[in-house]
Amino acid sequence: MDESSPTPTTPPEEEAPDAGTIDRRGFLHKVSTVSAGITALAVGIPAAAAFVSPALPQKPLDDWIKVADDVALLDVGEPVRVNFVKTDQDAWIETRTLNSVWLFTEDGEKFKAYNAKCTHLGCSYVHDKEKKAFFCPCHRGQFDIKTGKVLDGPPPRGLDELQVEIRDSAVYVKYRDFRLGIAEQVVA
Repeated sequence: MDESSPTPTTPPEEEAPDAGTIDRRGFLHKVSTVSAGITALAVGIPAAAAFVSPALPQKPLDDWIKVADDVALLDVGEPVRVNFVKTDQDAWIETRTLNSVWLFTEDGEKFKAYNAKCTHLGCSYVHDKEKKAFFCPCHRGQFDIKTGKVLDGPPPRGLDELQVEIRDSAVYVKYRDFRLGIAEQVVA
């Protein structure tokens, strides 16, 4: 070899990192990726469920509404007005309405329930204790307590009677609204 030719110098060998260790930048990248994934799942799953759930088939709701806890608490021979809140779900919109029914029993075993809206124009009627009848103050309509038939005034039909069911001494009513101002009883 010629002494005049320079000898190649080799750089000092750097220690190669172990395959199991990562540097600070790699660690922060992995932590950020995992955190972003967890956040996306925490926000995305409920948002997707809220968007898709109204489109999925729903189990049918029991449309019987509990209006009295115990039949023993209801007066025999005296109608009782009961108010309740009905909740309706239409896709993403939930609507709550305050409704009323009149309950009546002559013997404490068989019950009648009337929708609390007058069949003429939907006004709320009251119990006239002196006349022993229901009285609608809007247009002076009167109805029989026992049958719901029109006694006087402009209502085109008797009161709308609702289905009643007794379960474990509680009174349930299948509440319905009906079209007003017509002689036939048509569900609204």
